[in-house]
Amino acid sequence: MREQTIRERWKQVHDLLGQGVGLLECARRLDVALNTVKRYSRVKEPTGDRRAPRYRLTLVDPYRGHLRARRARGPAVPVTHLLREIKELGYTGSANLLVRYLNQGRAEGGRPVIIPKHFARLLLTRPENLRDKDTELLRELTHACPR
Repeated sequence: MREQTIRERWKQVHDLLGQGVGLLECARRLDVALNTVKRYSRVKEPTGDRRAPRYRLTLVDPYRGHLRARRARGPAVPVTHLLREIKELGYTGSANLLVRYLNQGRAEGGRPVIIPKHFARLLLTRPENLRDKDTELLRELTHACPR
């Protein structure tokens, strides 16, 4: 759905620019931000791809292997236990940093991390309106938790 909107908006911007309409007037006519029009005007083809977040290294990164292994054995292990374990291994960071690290899904291996809002969207969207990769993700998630 989002990709379709991006493609339509990109086409509208390029149609107006092709007619000689300026960037500011395009933004006014389409009721979008000027920066959006500028961004669309610079690309040759619309892209709906989302870039994966790029994180800087943190104090938790050296303990990623331990966290992955520990969570693979017991996915519901409390964060306080994980914090105690990696502190014994030499971790000097805070509990808050560890919680953020885990919430971002950075300790998880290859399995996808999904936030509740995204999962709710997948559940509430009509199956015929889902992209193939979203359909596959939904199938995987509902198989993991049938309830």
